[in-house]
Amino acid sequence: MKLEKRIPSGREKDQAAIELLERLREQLYSPNITIVRKSAFNLSWLQEDGLDILKEALFMDDSPHKTKCAAAYGLRKMRGRMKRMARQVLLEGTQSTNPEIAEVCLNALKVWDQKKTPAPPRPKAKRRKKQKRPRFEIRDIPQKGPAANRSKRSGRPANHK
Repeated sequence: MKLEKRIPSGREKDQAAIELLERLREQLYSPNITIVRKSAFNLSWLQEDGLDILKEALFMDDSPHKTKCAAAYGLRKMRGRMKRMARQVLLEGTQSTNPEIAEVCLNALKVWDQKKTPAPPRPKAKRRKKQKRPRFEIRDIPQKGPAANRSKRSGRPANHK
């Protein structure tokens, strides 16, 4: 898919930022879904510029379905002050006349709302207490040699005189 040249918003600080945004925007339209999702996630960290690119990809009529889904994923992953704006974009998308955009946005909002609900606490499993066993066992070791023979004969311990 041939993309039109993106007009810089003026928020970019240097040429490297402009090149990064352009590269991530191109990757968003890649045929490889893994690259598309990674690009959308990376754009979610880029505040206003990332929001603009994801919004463009979501609402563009001729963009592929996986690009729209990845853009919705990127909007869901927005952080900080952009979270509210990203949710507003998804709500705006549900009102779209294009049924594909509306479906993608509706599914993204469902996933977003499921994520907000805390999981019920799991019951704690009762553990069996292990019996403490000594690390080593003390036992008598029979003596070997001539001293052992003497103690057998006299009936006294070998070390006792």
